Amino acid sequence: MASQRLPVFQKFIDDLRQAFADGPDTKAAMEKTQSLLEGLVKDEGLRAHSKDWPSTEGHKNLLLYEDPDYGFAINAVVRTPNRKGGIHDHAHAWTAYGLLDGVEKLERYSRVDDGSKEGYAEIKLDSVSESGPGTVDLVPPYDIHSEKGGPGRSVAVIVRSERLVGRVLQGRYDPEAKTTHQGEGPTQVPFELA
Repeated sequence: MASQRLPVFQKFIDDLRQAFADGPDTKAAMEKTQSLLEGLVKDEGLRAHSKDWPSTEGHKNLLLYEDPDYGFAINAVVRTPNRKGGIHDHAHAWTAYGLLDGVEKLERYSRVDDGSKEGYAEIKLDSVSESGPGTVDLVPPYDIHSEKGGPGRSVAVIVRSERLVGRVLQGRYDPEAKTTHQGEGPTQVPFELA
């Protein structure tokens, strides 16, 4: 129940709901979300709380909240040291990825081929940025990217403009084999921040 949630997390949900209520422009709502998430992932109390969150190894996300009116979803990932995330996109959804604890690298890619050959994709690495607690990256629809864990455990809070898992397939890329396919996102594991 909402009354049992951590107060900092309940305020974050309330602020997100207001950002989405302000208008139908998903990009504008997600730009506000980026700013709100920056505040959340700088919260020392939430960082301390996250020390007990379970690992999401095995292609899982913690499902912290899914909004019944606006459809946005709040997830968390808890990575083991040196975790290598796969290269993927989030289809048509916007994603704000905020690092709460630890260090990670975000790799961004662009597609080089024209996409006309089924199952084939040439991608090139455009940038690698290292982030620490309080860093938030806003990932537009169809942007190809990958998160890589640092030398220690890391925790991130993710806000997606909508829940994709079980509803929308997302792009997966293998730059060595030059292949792409559509796949499900991570298994959603309900988890209350109480």
